[in-house]
Amino acid sequence: MKVSPDGQPTADVIARVKDIPIYRDALARGHFPVLDKAEIARGFPDNWMTPALAAALDAGEAEFVLSTGTNHARMQIIRPPYFLLKSYYRLWSAHPDIKETWEAGCRRVSLTTVLATEHVARVNAKKRGEEPRPDPRPEDRRLDARTFYLNTRLDPALWERADVERMLAEMEEARQAHPRGWYHLDCSGYHLAHLLQKISRWGLWDAFSPPASIVHAYEFTPVNVRRYLQQHFACPIIDLFGSTELGYLFYSDRRGRYHPYLDDMGVELAPVTEGSGLFHLIVTSVRNPHMPLVRYRSGDCARTLDGTPDPAKITQFCGREKELLESPSGPVAQGDLDALVGSVSPQVFVHQLRVLSAAEAVLAYTTFDGRPLAPQQVAALGHGVRELTGRRCVLDHRDHIAIGKSGKYAWLARDGK
Repeated sequence: MKVSPDGQPTADVIARVKDIPIYRDALARGHFPVLDKAEIARGFPDNWMTPALAAALDAGEAEFVLSTGTNHARMQIIRPPYFLLKSYYRLWSAHPDIKETWEAGCRRVSLTTVLATEHVARVNAKKRGEEPRPDPRPEDRRLDARTFYLNTRLDPALWERADVERMLAEMEEARQAHPRGWYHLDCSGYHLAHLLQKISRWGLWDAFSPPASIVHAYEFTPVNVRRYLQQHFACPIIDLFGSTELGYLFYSDRRGRYHPYLDDMGVELAPVTEGSGLFHLIVTSVRNPHMPLVRYRSGDCARTLDGTPDPAKITQFCGREKELLESPSGPVAQGDLDALVGSVSPQVFVHQLRVLSAAEAVLAYTTFDGRPLAPQQVAALGHGVRELTGRRCVLDHRDHIAIGKSGKYAWLARDGK
Protein backbone atom coordinates (compact mmCIF):
# COMPACT_ATOMS: atom_id res chain seq x y z
CA MET A 1 0.00 0.00 0.00
CA LYS A 2 1.34 3.43 -0.90
CA VAL A 3 0.89 6.75 0.86
CA SER A 4 0.62 10.05 -0.97
CA PRO A 5 3.79 12.18 -1.23
CA ASP A 6 2.43 14.46 1.51
CA GLY A 7 1.56 11.48 3.71
CA GLN A 8 -2.18 11.86 3.26
CA PRO A 9 -4.21 8.64 2.93
CA THR A 10 -5.36 7.45 -0.45
CA ALA A 11 -9.03 7.05 -1.38
CA ASP A 12 -9.09 3.34 -0.53
CA VAL A 13 -7.82 4.05 3.00
CA ILE A 14 -10.34 6.85 3.48
CA ALA A 15 -13.10 4.44 2.50
CA ARG A 16 -11.93 2.07 5.27
CA VAL A 17 -11.98 4.71 8.03
CA LYS A 18 -14.87 6.99 7.06
CA ASP A 19 -17.22 5.70 9.79
CA ILE A 20 -14.71 5.75 12.68
CA PRO A 21 -15.34 8.63 15.12
CA ILE A 22 -11.66 9.49 15.71
CA TYR A 23 -11.26 10.43 12.03
CA ARG A 24 -14.40 12.59 11.67
CA ASP A 25 -12.62 15.93 12.09
CA ALA A 26 -9.86 14.93 9.67
CA LEU A 27 -12.41 13.85 7.08
CA ALA A 28 -14.32 17.12 7.47
CA ARG A 29 -11.13 19.19 7.08
CA GLY A 30 -9.78 17.08 4.27
CA HIS A 31 -6.46 16.69 6.07
CA PHE A 32 -5.22 13.92 8.37
CA PRO A 33 -2.73 15.11 11.02
CA VAL A 34 -0.20 12.81 12.64
CA LEU A 35 -1.98 10.54 15.13
CA ASP A 36 -0.27 10.20 18.51
CA LYS A 37 -0.79 7.57 21.20
CA ALA A 38 -2.40 10.15 23.50
CA GLU A 39 -5.04 10.90 20.87
CA ILE A 40 -5.76 7.19 20.44
CA ALA A 41 -6.25 6.81 24.20
CA ARG A 42 -8.45 9.88 24.57
CA GLY A 43 -12.05 8.66 24.70
CA PHE A 44 -11.08 5.04 24.07
CA PRO A 45 -12.88 2.85 23.02
CA ASP A 46 -15.79 5.11 22.02
CA ASN A 47 -13.56 7.08 19.65
CA TRP A 48 -13.10 3.84 17.64
CA MET A 49 -16.52 2.28 18.02
CA THR A 50 -18.65 1.55 14.95
CA PRO A 51 -21.55 -0.90 14.59
CA ALA A 52 -19.20 -3.29 12.77
CA LEU A 53 -16.62 -3.14 15.59
CA ALA A 54 -19.28 -3.65 18.27
CA ALA A 55 -20.52 -6.72 16.39
CA ALA A 56 -16.96 -8.06 16.05
CA LEU A 57 -16.38 -7.66 19.80
CA ASP A 58 -19.64 -9.44 20.60
CA ALA A 59 -18.72 -12.29 18.24
CA GLY A 60 -15.19 -12.67 19.64
CA GLU A 61 -13.66 -11.57 16.34
CA ALA A 62 -12.01 -8.59 18.06
CA GLU A 63 -10.46 -8.21 21.51
CA PHE A 64 -8.97 -5.60 23.80
CA VAL A 65 -5.22 -5.92 24.50
CA LEU A 66 -2.40 -3.76 25.83
CA SER A 67 0.62 -2.81 23.78
CA THR A 68 3.97 -3.88 25.18
CA GLY A 69 5.99 -1.33 27.14
CA THR A 70 9.57 -0.98 28.36
CA ASN A 71 9.96 2.46 29.94
CA HIS A 72 6.80 4.02 28.58
CA ALA A 73 3.07 3.71 29.19
CA ARG A 74 1.22 0.78 27.66
CA MET A 75 -1.66 1.59 25.33
CA GLN A 76 -4.97 -0.24 25.05
CA ILE A 77 -5.89 -1.32 21.53
CA ILE A 78 -8.43 -3.47 19.73
CA ARG A 79 -7.33 -6.18 17.31
CA PRO A 80 -8.30 -9.62 15.99
CA PRO A 81 -7.30 -12.57 18.18
CA TYR A 82 -3.73 -13.74 17.51
CA PHE A 83 -3.13 -10.70 15.29
CA LEU A 84 0.59 -10.42 16.02
CA LEU A 85 1.12 -14.19 15.89
CA LYS A 86 -0.52 -14.42 12.48
CA SER A 87 1.62 -11.53 11.24
CA TYR A 88 4.69 -13.42 12.49
CA TYR A 89 3.59 -16.65 10.82
CA ARG A 90 2.95 -14.93 7.50
CA LEU A 91 6.37 -13.33 7.55
CA TRP A 92 8.12 -16.55 8.64
CA SER A 93 6.40 -18.46 5.83
CA ALA A 94 7.50 -15.87 3.24
CA HIS A 95 11.01 -14.97 4.46
CA PRO A 96 13.57 -16.07 1.85
CA ASP A 97 16.12 -17.21 4.45
CA ILE A 98 13.88 -19.15 6.87
CA LYS A 99 10.69 -20.13 5.03
CA GLU A 100 12.11 -23.64 4.66
CA THR A 101 11.71 -24.24 8.39
CA TRP A 102 8.11 -22.99 8.22
CA GLU A 103 7.31 -25.25 5.29
CA ALA A 104 8.97 -28.19 7.06
CA GLY A 105 6.52 -27.85 9.95
CA CYS A 106 9.08 -26.90 12.59
CA ARG A 107 7.84 -26.19 16.07
CA ARG A 108 8.42 -22.64 17.29
CA VAL A 109 10.08 -22.44 20.69
CA SER A 110 9.97 -18.94 22.20
CA LEU A 111 12.61 -17.73 24.65
CA THR A 112 11.71 -14.21 25.62
CA THR A 113 10.28 -12.05 28.40
CA VAL A 114 8.43 -13.64 31.28
CA LEU A 115 5.57 -11.23 30.53
CA ALA A 116 5.05 -12.96 27.18
CA THR A 117 4.92 -16.35 28.89
CA GLU A 118 2.50 -15.03 31.51
CA HIS A 119 0.25 -13.63 28.77
CA VAL A 120 0.01 -17.08 27.17
CA ALA A 121 -0.70 -18.64 30.56
CA ARG A 122 -3.51 -16.11 31.17
CA VAL A 123 -5.05 -16.84 27.78
CA ASN A 124 -5.03 -20.57 28.47
CA ALA A 125 -6.40 -20.15 32.00
CA LYS A 126 -9.22 -17.98 30.66
CA LYS A 127 -10.13 -20.70 28.16
CA ARG A 128 -10.46 -23.13 31.07
CA GLY A 129 -12.35 -20.64 33.23
CA GLU A 130 -9.53 -20.64 35.80
CA GLU A 131 -7.08 -18.23 37.38
CA PRO A 132 -3.53 -18.47 35.97
CA ARG A 133 -1.03 -20.40 38.08
CA PRO A 134 1.94 -18.49 39.60
CA ASP A 135 4.36 -21.03 38.07
CA PRO A 136 2.91 -22.00 34.66
CA ARG A 137 3.02 -25.68 33.72
CA PRO A 138 4.20 -26.78 30.25
CA GLU A 139 0.61 -27.04 28.99
CA ASP A 140 -0.05 -23.50 30.26
CA ARG A 141 2.82 -22.18 28.14
CA ARG A 142 1.65 -23.59 24.81
CA LEU A 143 0.12 -20.88 22.62
CA ASP A 144 -1.02 -23.16 19.80
CA ALA A 145 0.01 -26.44 18.18
CA ARG A 146 3.18 -24.83 16.87
CA THR A 147 4.34 -22.30 19.50
CA PHE A 148 5.60 -22.98 23.02
CA TYR A 149 7.06 -20.50 25.56
CA LEU A 150 10.04 -21.38 27.76
CA ASN A 151 10.91 -18.61 30.22
CA THR A 152 9.27 -18.43 33.65
CA ARG A 153 11.69 -16.00 35.38
CA LEU A 154 11.98 -12.22 35.07
CA ASP A 155 15.76 -11.79 34.89
CA PRO A 156 17.63 -14.24 32.63
CA ALA A 157 20.92 -13.36 34.30
CA LEU A 158 19.49 -14.98 37.45
CA TRP A 159 18.40 -18.25 35.85
CA GLU A 160 19.49 -21.16 38.00
CA ARG A 161 20.81 -24.44 36.67
CA ALA A 162 17.42 -26.12 37.12
CA ASP A 163 15.78 -23.40 34.98
CA VAL A 164 18.30 -23.91 32.18
CA GLU A 165 18.14 -27.71 32.28
CA ARG A 166 14.33 -27.58 32.07
CA MET A 167 14.42 -25.19 29.09
CA LEU A 168 17.02 -27.29 27.29
CA ALA A 169 14.90 -30.41 27.82
CA GLU A 170 11.84 -28.64 26.39
CA MET A 171 13.86 -27.46 23.38
CA GLU A 172 15.09 -31.01 22.84
CA GLU A 173 11.50 -32.27 22.97
CA ALA A 174 10.60 -29.85 20.16
CA ARG A 175 13.60 -31.02 18.14
CA GLN A 176 12.77 -34.70 18.56
CA ALA A 177 9.20 -34.10 17.42
CA HIS A 178 10.44 -33.18 13.92
CA PRO A 179 11.49 -35.89 11.44
CA ARG A 180 14.62 -33.92 10.49
CA GLY A 181 15.42 -32.86 14.04
CA TRP A 182 14.56 -29.21 13.35
CA TYR A 183 12.96 -26.53 15.47
CA HIS A 184 12.63 -22.76 15.07
CA LEU A 185 13.84 -20.55 17.94
CA ASP A 186 12.00 -17.29 18.53
CA CYS A 187 13.75 -15.12 21.10
CA SER A 188 14.93 -11.91 22.59
CA GLY A 189 18.58 -11.64 21.60
CA TYR A 190 19.52 -10.86 25.20
CA HIS A 191 17.71 -13.93 26.54
CA LEU A 192 19.39 -16.26 24.07
CA ALA A 193 22.81 -14.77 24.87
CA HIS A 194 22.15 -15.32 28.58
CA LEU A 195 21.18 -18.93 27.85
CA LEU A 196 24.44 -19.51 25.99
CA GLN A 197 26.36 -17.99 28.90
CA LYS A 198 24.66 -20.35 31.35
CA ILE A 199 25.22 -23.39 29.11
CA SER A 200 28.91 -22.56 28.92
CA ARG A 201 29.24 -21.89 32.66
CA TRP A 202 27.69 -25.23 33.63
CA GLY A 203 29.08 -27.34 30.76
CA LEU A 204 25.66 -28.18 29.31
CA TRP A 205 26.59 -28.11 25.61
CA ASP A 206 25.77 -31.81 25.17
CA ALA A 207 22.19 -31.07 26.24
CA PHE A 208 21.75 -28.22 23.74
CA SER A 209 20.70 -28.90 20.16
CA PRO A 210 21.00 -25.78 17.97
CA PRO A 211 17.87 -24.60 16.12
CA ALA A 212 17.40 -24.68 12.36
CA SER A 213 16.48 -20.97 12.26
CA ILE A 214 16.39 -18.06 14.71
CA VAL A 215 14.29 -14.89 14.89
CA HIS A 216 14.85 -12.17 17.49
CA ALA A 217 11.93 -9.79 17.52
CA TYR A 218 11.09 -8.57 21.02
CA GLU A 219 13.42 -5.67 21.69
CA PHE A 220 16.44 -3.81 20.41
CA THR A 221 19.30 -6.28 19.90
CA PRO A 222 22.73 -4.70 20.47
CA VAL A 223 25.40 -5.19 17.83
CA ASN A 224 27.60 -7.11 20.27
CA VAL A 225 24.77 -9.47 21.21
CA ARG A 226 24.12 -10.17 17.54
CA ARG A 227 27.84 -10.82 16.98
CA TYR A 228 27.87 -13.18 19.96
CA LEU A 229 24.91 -15.14 18.59
CA GLN A 230 26.51 -15.34 15.14
CA GLN A 231 29.63 -16.85 16.72
CA HIS A 232 27.55 -19.70 18.15
CA PHE A 233 25.09 -20.49 15.36
CA ALA A 234 25.47 -21.34 11.68
CA CYS A 235 21.74 -21.00 10.91
CA PRO A 236 20.07 -17.77 9.72
CA ILE A 237 19.53 -15.21 12.50
CA ILE A 238 16.76 -12.81 11.51
CA ASP A 239 15.49 -9.61 13.11
CA LEU A 240 11.84 -8.60 12.82
CA PHE A 241 10.64 -5.07 13.53
CA GLY A 242 7.05 -4.40 14.51
CA SER A 243 4.66 -3.74 17.37
CA THR A 244 1.57 -5.09 19.11
CA GLU A 245 -0.72 -2.63 17.36
CA LEU A 246 0.82 -2.82 13.87
CA GLY A 247 2.19 -6.33 13.41
CA TYR A 248 5.56 -6.67 11.66
CA LEU A 249 6.75 -3.99 9.22
CA PHE A 250 10.37 -4.85 8.35
CA TYR A 251 12.58 -7.91 8.44
CA SER A 252 16.31 -8.37 8.16
CA ASP A 253 18.03 -10.90 5.95
CA ARG A 254 20.70 -13.15 7.42
CA ARG A 255 23.31 -10.45 6.72
CA GLY A 256 21.42 -7.86 8.76
CA ARG A 257 20.04 -5.74 5.90
CA TYR A 258 16.43 -4.59 6.37
CA HIS A 259 13.60 -5.08 3.90
CA PRO A 260 10.05 -3.68 4.07
CA TYR A 261 7.12 -5.99 4.76
CA LEU A 262 4.30 -3.52 4.27
CA ASP A 263 1.21 -5.45 3.21
CA ASP A 264 -1.74 -3.06 3.80
CA MET A 265 0.69 -0.46 5.15
CA GLY A 266 2.58 2.65 4.18
CA VAL A 267 5.44 4.33 6.07
CA GLU A 268 6.64 7.92 6.25
CA LEU A 269 9.86 9.03 7.91
CA ALA A 270 9.74 12.43 9.62
CA PRO A 271 12.88 14.05 11.07
CA VAL A 272 13.08 14.16 14.87
CA THR A 273 15.04 17.39 14.50
CA GLU A 274 16.30 18.97 11.32
CA GLY A 275 19.71 17.73 10.29
CA SER A 276 19.98 14.95 12.89
CA GLY A 277 19.48 12.11 10.41
CA LEU A 278 17.16 10.54 13.00
CA PHE A 279 13.58 9.87 11.93
CA HIS A 280 10.21 9.10 13.50
CA LEU A 281 8.19 6.29 11.93
CA ILE A 282 4.71 7.39 10.88
CA VAL A 283 2.61 4.47 9.72
CA THR A 284 -0.68 4.20 7.87
CA SER A 285 -2.06 0.70 8.23
CA VAL A 286 -5.34 -1.06 7.51
CA ARG A 287 -3.88 -4.49 8.34
CA ASN A 288 -5.85 -4.50 11.58
CA PRO A 289 -9.43 -4.18 10.29
CA HIS A 290 -10.83 -3.23 13.71
CA MET A 291 -8.46 -0.34 14.39
CA PRO A 292 -7.00 1.03 11.14
CA LEU A 293 -4.35 3.63 11.88
CA VAL A 294 -3.84 6.66 9.65
CA ARG A 295 -0.55 8.53 10.01
CA TYR A 296 0.15 6.91 13.37
CA ARG A 297 3.36 7.92 15.12
CA SER A 298 4.62 4.58 16.38
CA GLY A 299 7.15 6.05 18.81
CA ASP A 300 10.05 4.28 17.10
CA CYS A 301 13.11 5.91 15.57
CA ALA A 302 15.26 4.88 12.63
CA ARG A 303 18.32 5.91 10.66
CA THR A 304 18.80 5.47 6.92
CA LEU A 305 21.74 4.69 4.67
CA ASP A 306 22.15 8.23 3.37
CA GLY A 307 20.23 10.32 5.92
CA THR A 308 17.25 10.78 3.62
CA PRO A 309 13.65 9.99 4.67
CA ASP A 310 13.34 6.90 2.47
CA PRO A 311 11.90 3.87 4.33
CA ALA A 312 13.51 1.54 1.79
CA LYS A 313 16.94 2.78 2.97
CA ILE A 314 16.50 2.10 6.70
CA THR A 315 19.67 0.57 8.12
CA GLN A 316 18.86 0.70 11.82
CA PHE A 317 15.84 0.79 14.10
CA CYS A 318 17.52 2.63 16.91
CA GLY A 319 15.11 2.83 19.82
CA ARG A 320 12.15 4.70 21.18
CA GLU A 321 11.37 8.38 20.77
CA LYS A 322 10.51 8.73 24.48
CA GLU A 323 13.94 7.38 25.40
CA LEU A 324 15.99 9.85 23.37
CA LEU A 325 18.71 11.72 25.23
CA GLU A 326 19.20 15.39 24.46
CA SER A 327 22.76 16.49 23.80
CA PRO A 328 24.45 19.67 22.50
CA SER A 329 24.73 18.09 19.06
CA GLY A 330 21.16 16.79 18.92
CA PRO A 331 19.13 13.82 20.14
CA VAL A 332 20.96 10.59 20.95
CA ALA A 333 19.15 7.28 20.45
CA GLN A 334 19.77 3.88 21.96
CA GLY A 335 21.28 2.69 18.69
CA ASP A 336 23.77 5.56 18.65
CA LEU A 337 25.26 4.60 21.99
CA ASP A 338 25.17 0.93 21.04
CA ALA A 339 27.10 1.57 17.83
CA LEU A 340 29.75 3.41 19.83
CA VAL A 341 30.05 0.60 22.39
CA GLY A 342 30.29 -2.04 19.65
CA SER A 343 33.03 -0.10 17.88
CA VAL A 344 35.20 -0.01 21.01
CA SER A 345 34.86 -3.60 22.23
CA PRO A 346 32.91 -6.71 21.18
CA GLN A 347 33.11 -7.96 24.79
CA VAL A 348 30.50 -5.54 26.24
CA PHE A 349 27.26 -7.44 26.87
CA VAL A 350 24.66 -5.31 28.72
CA HIS A 351 25.23 -1.59 29.08
CA GLN A 352 23.22 1.21 30.64
CA LEU A 353 23.92 4.94 30.66
CA ARG A 354 23.08 6.65 33.97
CA VAL A 355 22.65 10.39 33.38
CA LEU A 356 23.58 12.21 36.59
CA SER A 357 23.26 15.76 35.27
CA ALA A 358 23.61 17.86 32.14
CA ALA A 359 27.38 17.45 32.51
CA GLU A 360 27.98 13.97 33.96
CA ALA A 361 27.08 10.37 33.26
CA VAL A 362 28.11 6.84 34.24
CA LEU A 363 28.18 3.95 31.78
CA ALA A 364 27.53 0.71 33.63
CA TYR A 365 28.40 -2.43 31.68
CA THR A 366 28.82 -6.18 31.90
CA THR A 367 31.01 -8.30 29.64
CA PHE A 368 30.63 -11.72 28.06
CA ASP A 369 33.81 -12.97 29.71
CA GLY A 370 33.15 -11.31 33.08
CA ARG A 371 36.32 -9.22 32.98
CA PRO A 372 36.48 -5.40 32.89
CA LEU A 373 37.62 -3.70 29.73
CA ALA A 374 41.27 -2.87 29.26
CA PRO A 375 42.30 0.65 30.36
CA GLN A 376 42.68 1.89 26.78
CA GLN A 377 39.17 0.66 25.95
CA VAL A 378 37.78 2.33 29.08
CA ALA A 379 39.43 5.58 28.02
CA ALA A 380 38.17 5.28 24.43
CA LEU A 381 34.63 4.54 25.52
CA GLY A 382 34.56 7.35 28.10
CA HIS A 383 35.82 9.78 25.46
CA GLY A 384 33.29 8.50 22.92
CA VAL A 385 30.37 8.93 25.29
CA ARG A 386 31.48 12.49 26.01
CA GLU A 387 31.68 13.25 22.30
CA LEU A 388 28.25 11.67 21.73
CA THR A 389 26.32 13.10 24.68
CA GLY A 390 28.30 16.17 25.78
CA ARG A 391 28.70 14.66 29.26
CA ARG A 392 31.80 13.58 31.15
CA CYS A 393 31.54 9.83 31.58
CA VAL A 394 33.13 7.26 33.86
CA LEU A 395 32.71 3.53 33.31
CA ASP A 396 31.40 1.13 35.93
CA HIS A 397 32.06 -2.56 35.30
CA ARG A 398 29.37 -4.76 36.88
CA ASP A 399 28.78 -8.47 37.31
CA HIS A 400 25.05 -7.87 36.83
CA ILE A 401 22.72 -5.18 35.49
CA ALA A 402 19.14 -5.87 36.49
CA ILE A 403 16.53 -6.23 33.78
CA GLY A 404 13.45 -3.97 33.91
CA LYS A 405 10.09 -5.11 35.28
CA SER A 406 8.91 -5.41 31.68
CA GLY A 407 11.51 -8.11 31.09
CA LYS A 408 13.45 -5.78 28.81
CA TYR A 409 16.62 -3.78 29.43
CA ALA A 410 16.56 -0.01 29.74
CA TRP A 411 19.53 1.58 27.98
CA LEU A 412 19.10 4.91 29.76
CA ALA A 413 18.57 5.80 33.43
CA ARG A 414 18.03 9.50 34.16
CA ASP A 415 19.14 11.31 37.32
CA GLY A 416 20.78 8.19 38.64
CA LYS A 417 17.48 6.29 38.95
